[in-house]
Amino acid sequence: MEHPQIFLPEGQEPASARWHAENGAPAPKRVVIADDTMTADTAYRLASEGVGLLWRSDFQNARQLLQALMRRVDKPRKPKRKQAAPDTTPGAAFHRHRQIQAQRAHTLSMLLIPFDADYTIPLGRAPDVHEACSEAWGPGTEPCVASLRELLGLIGAHEWRKKGVEVKALNARIHPHYGVFAPIRSEYVGLVAGAPLPAETLAFDIGTGTGVLAAILAKRGVARVIATENDPRAITCARDNIKRLGMEEKVEVIEADLFPEGRAPLIVCNPPWIPSTPSAPIERAVYDQGSRMLKGFITGLAAHLEPGGEGWLLLSDIAEHLGLRTRAELLGMIEAAGLQVIDTKNSRPQHPKARDPNDPLHAARSEEMTTLWRLGVR
Repeated sequence: MEHPQIFLPEGQEPASARWHAENGAPAPKRVVIADDTMTADTAYRLASEGVGLLWRSDFQNARQLLQALMRRVDKPRKPKRKQAAPDTTPGAAFHRHRQIQAQRAHTLSMLLIPFDADYTIPLGRAPDVHEACSEAWGPGTEPCVASLRELLGLIGAHEWRKKGVEVKALNARIHPHYGVFAPIRSEYVGLVAGAPLPAETLAFDIGTGTGVLAAILAKRGVARVIATENDPRAITCARDNIKRLGMEEKVEVIEADLFPEGRAPLIVCNPPWIPSTPSAPIERAVYDQGSRMLKGFITGLAAHLEPGGEGWLLLSDIAEHLGLRTRAELLGMIEAAGLQVIDTKNSRPQHPKARDPNDPLHAARSEEMTTLWRLGVR
């Protein structure tokens, strides 16, 4: 398999290196050498133009430059004269916010760090990132280049993986892997932990991610849980967590697109909540283009439920508050699939953004509700 290459400035040895970008972005077409002699203003101008800045000085100074770039990116801009008033509808505000975030990420990703074949960073005061890079990217085989911003995210993910996330309903920690969404929003976990079980023989957990909901079901007494996933990183992550929890005899993690074979009296799914295009693999846990997973779960549920069984759909209504999906559309999907709503249970999010009036999407987040929809066959 050929990997994308980044071509380095003339006179550099080697002339090219393997390019790493988690979001699949192409390497910058133009790359210049950056070091302590480059001012933050110059770096910002070049980065804004899409020029890659290959850092060749002290690593900690590169971090300081990235912070300087962030301050410039986030500095409020004066509106242009005679500029039309922006559309203030929730949907327009959401798309504008996504565009701003994408441009911000693109600019900040232009500060680049070189790696040797074993993931050693050949810069002064550079940290040892061999373990973190190997976890995320696999064994090192050749020199490579990646953005400093991505590297810092990778290091942060490595620390999350080591420390884990405390899940009160489990009285244990879940250890998210790089690229797998961490269960930091406790409301949907609490809903699954508290809903009445229709049976304790078998359950399917569709799109298990870290495996947290499969583990909750097993802890509640479900004798056998089949957890499905189609992302390789998530499969590895879920199996690791199930092993850490000592639940291997009760929980099986398999590769499948949505449903496994057969039927179950309980099928649980926590699909991405927002029908929009993800810009990076980890965003697939939040953004579901065209509501593919939501529609797939709803339309396929009846064929996989045992008679009298229940499908538990965990879904935030944030898309409704953003004008991206209506409640009528959701109920229409449920009805068209031959399903009925048995009951619902709601929980308000507790994450900081829901209470931050300065968040660009505060109006929607402040009204958000997460619901466990108990669905049955009509």
